[in-house]
Amino acid sequence: MSLPSFLRSPPFPQADARVAGPGRTALPDDALALLREARVGGAFWEPHDPWTELENEGQLTASGADERVGIAAILGLPVTVTAPGPYGQPEDDLPALRQRLLAVLASTACRDPFTGEVASFETTVELLSQWRREIAANRRIVAALGMAWWKRQEIRRFLWVPERRLQIYRNPGRAVRGAGKAGGSLAVWPSRVSPQLIDRARASGVGLVRVEDGFVRSVGLGSNLVPPCSVVVDSRGIHFDPAGPSDLEHILATTDFPPVLTARAARLRETIVRHGISKYSAAADDAALRRDTARRVVLVSAQVEDDKSVLAGGGGLTSNLELLRRVRALEPDAEIWFRPHPDVEAGHRKGAVPAGEALKYADRIVAEGGMAALLDQVDAVHVLTSLTGFEALLRGREVTCHGTPFYAGWGLTRDLGEVPDRRGRKLALDELVAGVLILYPRYLDPATGLPCPPEVLVGRMAKAQAANRLGWLAPLRRLQGRLMAFSR
Repeated sequence: MSLPSFLRSPPFPQADARVAGPGRTALPDDALALLREARVGGAFWEPHDPWTELENEGQLTASGADERVGIAAILGLPVTVTAPGPYGQPEDDLPALRQRLLAVLASTACRDPFTGEVASFETTVELLSQWRREIAANRRIVAALGMAWWKRQEIRRFLWVPERRLQIYRNPGRAVRGAGKAGGSLAVWPSRVSPQLIDRARASGVGLVRVEDGFVRSVGLGSNLVPPCSVVVDSRGIHFDPAGPSDLEHILATTDFPPVLTARAARLRETIVRHGISKYSAAADDAALRRDTARRVVLVSAQVEDDKSVLAGGGGLTSNLELLRRVRALEPDAEIWFRPHPDVEAGHRKGAVPAGEALKYADRIVAEGGMAALLDQVDAVHVLTSLTGFEALLRGREVTCHGTPFYAGWGLTRDLGEVPDRRGRKLALDELVAGVLILYPRYLDPATGLPCPPEVLVGRMAKAQAANRLGWLAPLRRLQGRLMAFSR
């Protein structure tokens, strides 16, 4: 007899997402407890989720062929089986129904949808749980605004729900009206959030959900039109603006990080460091970046001067040259390396510092090579709000924050900027990593396009398997940047 698959996957349109098939799997002793906590099994992604409906009903009468019998047994609800099936017989009591479900699960081979290889039961349940959380959060988002054409395919995948196609608007007024008519929230790229939009949304009763690039984003720059493989979806605010709370700040301030999560974060951090992965790259060791001094080496990471994170978290400081001057005053005996921002170097953004001006305070300008290899050579990093400071923490470097980035205020950095009272909790490094890289962002597998855990994207980047689907545009974008820089 062919047994039905209790561990079904949502019907993602972009790839085969099956996580189970014919075969056998080893079940842990707490298999049913894992399913109950994750609330996966059956068509959990549907609007009328069987887990919620059964809890509301409090009992079930159904055929033993109905997988809801297994869900009700996990929930401990009274069940009446009307006809025999793989999930139960009419004479079965609750313990017997649970045993039948375990038999169904043991007769299912778990599959990794990203590789097609065998997966463990625990990994499979965790992946289904991730998909459940993301789809549930996506249901309140009914429209989007400010998503560039070259990343819309990825945005629709990040915000996917099975019964509708996400409507993406270009006009703020139409976007708010569309979201209001549909009775849900509007997802907005933060650069498109204006006071007028906030007022209009508030007046219409439309919630705003901010969507921004994640922290391990892609191989290649967004300014070169490389779509993101990671984003954050924040319903409270956005991580780079310390003026108000964000989902990330809430996670870091309130989560009780269990040992299994921090151990996972430690493994992820070690993989990122070992393979030289940073936000935009996975770089091999670069011999050109070797230090040749016994002095303390301090890296100053420049930023785009009109970037939202600089304007929101810089405490009024935006100038890369002024940041350099301040670092020299604080580190008079150090050898200071200045790293221009790649978007500025590419000619797309504001913040260029003439070499002669930079070398009044810096000993060396390091524009080439990967950030990971550069961080391996320095002792300390000074930043305004740059993600470089977080990447330096991953590698055990000292970090001084002149502004208020999301990783400041948790006891791991020297903070010169004003830190909100909402922070102040002391975190271990891998607790910070768990919040920042596992619990807060979302990821897409660049090979299948499926939502994935961070380990999948990091693994693809480490093996150079994170190709850009719009790679043909990159040379044109670089040429445009050079022309723009030349015309200034």
